Amino acid sequence: METIGFWPALGAADRAKLEDLSVRKAYRRGDVLCREGEQASVVLLLLTGHVRITNATPDGREVVIGVRGAGDVIGELAVIDGGRRSATVQALDELDVLVVPAARFVALCQREAAISWALLQVLADRMRDVGRQWLDLGGGTTTRRVAAQLMQLAVQHGVRRGADIEVKVPGTQAELAMTAAISRESWARVTRELRRRGVISTARGQVTVHRLAELRRLAR
Repeated sequence: METIGFWPALGAADRAKLEDLSVRKAYRRGDVLCREGEQASVVLLLLTGHVRITNATPDGREVVIGVRGAGDVIGELAVIDGGRRSATVQALDELDVLVVPAARFVALCQREAAISWALLQVLADRMRDVGRQWLDLGGGTTTRRVAAQLMQLAVQHGVRRGADIEVKVPGTQAELAMTAAISRESWARVTRELRRRGVISTARGQVTVHRLAELRRLAR
């Protein structure tokens, strides 16, 4: 079962309640919405565009661990438990976002069962994805990182060719694998499986994305 996203799962009345509590904000490509380690003060609802989710490794590298798009909610966990941001979120293209103050979001969820249920479905789906991806290709982290990396390249550098997106790959397999913090063998194994599924095809220095929605699902 694939989630349809937090925002699409809400009815018109519940969307209106969130809009009343929020500020609408536009972000440009490259803007950072929140940083790993920051204290959470807002919840972000993506109306349009894509963002990448990254973590910093102990040796200082930045690893892409996921991609989110229109309809997704971001920053909810840190608001729910009062902790700090677990990742950095950066715009991959132009965004239209609803910014909801943390206290107002929590209070609304406590009052409105339908909103809480939609949020719970999102969290359950993400937890299910973790379990599913650990079984997929021998490790969920590997699959998600490669899919997120390819999704990022498609959004930033892809050229539309009918229903497909052609991407000139900026680096060797070894360099891409290093960026994703996985081995070259693991990167090759994931891309081989994506080719088998018909999600992508590859040529020297190029990846063609045939099923962007499926790639985004794997990157979430």
